[in-house]
Amino acid sequence: MTTSIEGRIAEELGVRERQVRAAVELLDGGSTVPFIARYRKEATEMLDDAQLRTLEERLRYLRELEERRTAVLESVREQGKLTDELAASIRAADTKARLEDIYLPFKPKRRTKAQIAREAGLEPLADGLLADPSAEPLAAAAAFTDPEKGVADPAAALEGARAILTERFSEDADLIGELRERMWTRGRLVARVRGGKEEAGAKFADYFDFAEGFTELPSHRVLAMLRGEKEDVLDLVLEPEEPSDTPGPTAYEGMVARRFGVSRQGRPGDAWLADTVRWAWRTRILVHLGIDLRLRLRTAAEDEAVRVFAANLRDLLLAAPAGTRATLGLDPGFRTGVKVAVVDATGKVVATDTVHPHVPANKWDESLAKLARLAKEHAVELVAIGNGTASRETDKLAGDLIARHPELGLTKVMVSEAGASVYSASAFASQELPELDVSLRGAVSIARRLQDPLAELVKIDPKSIGVGQYQHDLSEVKLSRSLDAVVEDCVNGVGVDVNTASAPLLSRVSGIGAGLAENIVAHRDANGPFRSRKALKDVSRLGPKAYEQCAGFLRIRGGDDPLDASSVHPEAYPVVRAMGRKAGGEVAALIGNTGVLRSLRPDEFVDEKFGLPTVTDILRELEKPGRDPRPAFRTATFKEGVEKIGDLGPGMVLEGVVTNVAAFGAFVDIGVHQDGLVHVSAMSRNFVKDPREVVKPGDVVKVKVLDVDVPRKRISLTLRLDDEAGGDGQGARREQRSGGGRGGRPPQQRQGGGGRGGQPRTGGGGQSRTGGGGQPRTGGGDRSPAPANSAMADALRKAGLLNKDGGGKGRR
Repeated sequence: MTTSIEGRIAEELGVRERQVRAAVELLDGGSTVPFIARYRKEATEMLDDAQLRTLEERLRYLRELEERRTAVLESVREQGKLTDELAASIRAADTKARLEDIYLPFKPKRRTKAQIAREAGLEPLADGLLADPSAEPLAAAAAFTDPEKGVADPAAALEGARAILTERFSEDADLIGELRERMWTRGRLVARVRGGKEEAGAKFADYFDFAEGFTELPSHRVLAMLRGEKEDVLDLVLEPEEPSDTPGPTAYEGMVARRFGVSRQGRPGDAWLADTVRWAWRTRILVHLGIDLRLRLRTAAEDEAVRVFAANLRDLLLAAPAGTRATLGLDPGFRTGVKVAVVDATGKVVATDTVHPHVPANKWDESLAKLARLAKEHAVELVAIGNGTASRETDKLAGDLIARHPELGLTKVMVSEAGASVYSASAFASQELPELDVSLRGAVSIARRLQDPLAELVKIDPKSIGVGQYQHDLSEVKLSRSLDAVVEDCVNGVGVDVNTASAPLLSRVSGIGAGLAENIVAHRDANGPFRSRKALKDVSRLGPKAYEQCAGFLRIRGGDDPLDASSVHPEAYPVVRAMGRKAGGEVAALIGNTGVLRSLRPDEFVDEKFGLPTVTDILRELEKPGRDPRPAFRTATFKEGVEKIGDLGPGMVLEGVVTNVAAFGAFVDIGVHQDGLVHVSAMSRNFVKDPREVVKPGDVVKVKVLDVDVPRKRISLTLRLDDEAGGDGQGARREQRSGGGRGGRPPQQRQGGGGRGGQPRTGGGGQSRTGGGGQPRTGGGDRSPAPANSAMADALRKAGLLNKDGGGKGRR
């Protein structure tokens, strides 16, 4: 009996089929994953958001498989070749690859040599030689000579028979499946540099003579080599297994031979059949498997790269907000000056300016005076500095401002401006800040993303935020779908103030798209702030379904109903009122009253609609209504006197901020404008499979410097503070075999250009990087904090190609 789609997903997730059926029904009915995970726990019996995302993805895949299966069955049926046995095989195919293997012999194709040979009447010759190797091939072929049919002589007849058998061997679904799996587990990817490309392709030097098993290759290496091939630097070959010094047929040829009963027993036809097997393997089967496994390698690498990108994006979006504090945003620049924007506690722009403290103008004191005036006039608490061109010099300016005006109580923070230029030139920025020049909009974005990274970053295409490896080489559909899901989960997990949120932020709320978000903003502008969630029903095109999906995630602070500021869904308000009656007071008296709330028994409020999970969630929410799940804002204090890479020395213990996490380790900003690398092998005394098990972007950590290579701007760090410094600290060179060999430092983090890799920005920002998110000390001994939420740095744009410091080459 064929397992249903729901049954198969249930088996994969390790849950009951009825849970999957309930989730599928809700998804098909237009419910979003955040809504189902938060407000339909009884229906799905507590499936969480991660399970639901996996379920959603598998449902899409399996439904596509069913559509393809239907098309294949119809195609074979139209050809009049659909037998009961074949139909059963097609229906039993559990992957797209298996289905295509079965369909291959029946797939409409161009006229092949085998087809021409069959038309010439040579199939009986092929069948006869395969069935009876005792026949002498040339003698048997003589009877099939027919010049009128294009068979000029016995040799031509044998050539046609070989074409028929080659096609038969290469289209046997079971055999191809076995060969593919053997090659996947034993094969390896070999890369060699193309002649004369050594100098031009120096960044791919680690792959000039490289080989590693398919199952050991980590995502970033696969994508690096594919890019090297695309740039005409590398030649890639997929070898079935390591070359053998033993002469004779390969194990793969042996598998083909056994499948069709070919063996060398000294009979006249054995040699010809063995040659046919070899020909089929080398000219058809190996080529076919090479295409399949190349796609499989790319797909696996893309899936992992998308996973890393999504995980880092989630950490950035959920980074600690500095909160409602007036902020001065500085977008650094030399010739064009430093763009200045002051935003108040709500993010509203209250002042803008441009100062020219750096070369060629050198108006340092005049710039300080302007900044001091703005800070005093608008009660500024934070100074957010973009980490692009001139960031070091601008950071020094901010430090001087703090030293000269301690009465202002300012704190300066370096903020990644990745994607800021994308936002500045966007249609939404023009609509949101129409009176501001494009250059000044970047300063506004930098200030706001310090106040609330989630609210600001949702205005930018997630792909432009710059926390992915090889993101431009990834499937656009796959990447966008994954990143959009992350943004949706983050926004709904935090909740949104409907009276202050921008349209891009509202558009990410469950049940609200771009058009409806614009309608909500328009209604708010025309009628003033919403006083209740019920008032949302007055918004044009916001119907019952959209209201059901979005209401629980929208917050109305200071409105008519205190529950509207919580994550309690309006449909559950009667439950809260019943709690109030039980406690002998009003609902307002319940909120935040831990003693009373914990005295209530959840099971007393369970009914046919709201089960124990929902009631428990409601009680927990009422204790701290509208609680922000993000961590508290915190900064790292960089060591005084350590301002540049040359100030570092082995053995130093420093505080820093994790800027990004890759498969091979984590990049840490320690205040010297060049991220250091903590290799995965230097993260813990225990084996670490995934670096994110130990750290994530935004974490404030203590690290020890193991090694510094000033000319190449490379810093080796360890989280194990008792590690011995010197050499390369052993950690960055240690072999890691957790699904991909040794991780290492990417060659794109190489000398030249200043700052993180010295490369021009390609994702967002549009400026040459000079600073890596670290901050120089000023002469006044100022401490320059880097925030936990400044992890928007795009260090992973460097994380592509492993080099000799950390990557290591596969065994040859």
